[in-house]
Amino acid sequence: MVEEMTKRGRVRAALRGDEVDHVPVSAWWHDFPREWSAKSLAEATIEAYKAYDWDWIKLNPRASYYGEAWGATFEPNDDRQPDMTEPAFTSAKELSKLKPVDLRKRELAEQIESVKLVAKQMKGVAPLVQTVFSPIASLSCAAGSTKFIQRMMRDEPDAMLKALDAVTETMAKFSRACIRAGADGIFFATVEWGSADVMSWGDYETFARPYDLKVLGEVQDAEFNILHVCRSNNHLMRMLEYPVAAFNWDTQDRTNPSPGEVLSHTDRAVIGGSSHETILPKGTPAEVVKEAHRSILEAGSRRFLLSPGCAIPPTTPEKNLRALVQASSP
Repeated sequence: MVEEMTKRGRVRAALRGDEVDHVPVSAWWHDFPREWSAKSLAEATIEAYKAYDWDWIKLNPRASYYGEAWGATFEPNDDRQPDMTEPAFTSAKELSKLKPVDLRKRELAEQIESVKLVAKQMKGVAPLVQTVFSPIASLSCAAGSTKFIQRMMRDEPDAMLKALDAVTETMAKFSRACIRAGADGIFFATVEWGSADVMSWGDYETFARPYDLKVLGEVQDAEFNILHVCRSNNHLMRMLEYPVAAFNWDTQDRTNPSPGEVLSHTDRAVIGGSSHETILPKGTPAEVVKEAHRSILEAGSRRFLLSPGCAIPPTTPEKNLRALVQASSP
C-alpha cells in the first residue's frame, strides 16, 4: 500500500510511471459567462478545483480568444461558445499579411493574467496547465471556418505558410509567458486538425507538425505539457514523438487508438478514460465508475491519469463528477 501522496507528487509519479496511492484525476468544462475576464475565469477555475479536489488544474478559457487576438470579433453567450460576428480575414491577401501579436494585447494578456491569479491561489499545491491551440487551429478560429483554411492550404499554400509563421511566433512566446506566470505546462490542443477526417497526415506534416513542434519546443523544459488530439480518426499514433509529458484524447471513441495501444508505443503517460459526450455527462454515477475502472484496468495504474477526453458540458451532474473522483481511488 502506497502512503498518501501530495497532488503534485501523485501527478509526477504517474508521469514517471511510478506507483501511486490513487490514479490522479481531473476534469474541465466551460463557464461561458465567466470567461471574459482574467479574474472571473480564475475564480471559476478555483471554485471547480475546490469543489472536486482535482489532482491537477486545466484552465479552460473561451476558445474564441485565439481568434480575437488576430482581429476576429465574437458575441458572448451564457450557455454556449461565443458566436463569431466578424472573421479576422476573408482572403489569401489578408491572410498573408498577418503579423505576430504583441503579448500585451488584451486577449493574450488577460489569459496570462488568469494563469498568475490561479497560480497565486494554488501556491504550488496542484499542477496547473494553460490551454493553447495549435497554430493552424488558432488560424482556423480567427477565420471562423475550417473549410476556408482547407481551401487556403490547397489553393494558396504560400499565404498559409506565411500566416502560420506569424501565429507560431506569437503562440510560442505566449506559451513561454504562461510558464513564467506560474503554469506547469501547456495543454496543446489540435482541435479539429488532429483528425484524418479534416486533414490528411501529408498535409499535417506541411501545415501543422513543424509549427506544433516550434511552440512545444519553446516550453520543452516545462514538466507537464500535454498534447490533446481532438475528434475521431485522430492522428495520435503519428504524433507520439512530440515533446510532451502526456497525451489526452477521446479514448472511448473506437476510431481512435486505445490507451493500451498508445502506452505500448511510448514511455509517456496517458490522460483520459472517461467519455466526455456520453457516460460522464449523461450516464449514472455507477456507469461513470464502471467506465473509469475499465479504463484503469486496461491502462494500468501507472502512467495513467483519469479524465474526460475533452471539455465536458457545463450541465454535467455533480454526482457524476464525484463518482469520477471516487473511481480514481482503489
